[in-house]
Amino acid sequence: MPYNTFTLSKAKKDFDLVTVESENLFKDVGSIEPSALLIELLEEYLPLARAISTEKAKSELLVIPILVEIRKILSRKISLFSGSLFNVDISLGLTGNVDFLITLSEEMYAITSPVVTLVEAKNDLITSGIGQCVAEMVAAQIFNKKQDNHLSTIYGVVTTGTAWLFLKLEEKTVYIDNQEYYIDNLGKIMGILVNCLEKAGE
Repeated sequence: MPYNTFTLSKAKKDFDLVTVESENLFKDVGSIEPSALLIELLEEYLPLARAISTEKAKSELLVIPILVEIRKILSRKISLFSGSLFNVDISLGLTGNVDFLITLSEEMYAITSPVVTLVEAKNDLITSGIGQCVAEMVAAQIFNKKQDNHLSTIYGVVTTGTAWLFLKLEEKTVYIDNQEYYIDNLGKIMGILVNCLEKAGE
């Protein structure tokens, strides 16, 4: 039973989770100015991604350029995986490929703990990806513990490429941000991503 079979209700039941959905998690996080190159790329890619309108196109044209820029901002001290197999616990259904996975390791050829952020790309409805993202975050929590890395917080993102919803998992509590951020507020999206990764590394 792979990650994409999980709804939020199923993830909560299977992993004994509670959700908090009333908080603006990143209201105090500042924006980061995107580079001229990223702005130029997105100006070219955004109309194309909207016209093609598939998850694959939005992932390749919108999500990847933003995540690569985040990696550059963080001096390439993180690694980014796209479409990678992340089989953590078959008995729990925590198997399958994840859209994007970020680690605090510089190792690029194998997923190494700590896994800190999972990004799930969806074609249209952000809500359709929340359960899957939560299951992937639980898998990251288990993966890190198996490698004796007891990271306190795992972050998650569900995005359509143009809309971004952020989550975090602490122990058995999933916090779902009560705000969505849109690509016309790219600086804030980048600020949140950098903030999450810097906090995770503290």
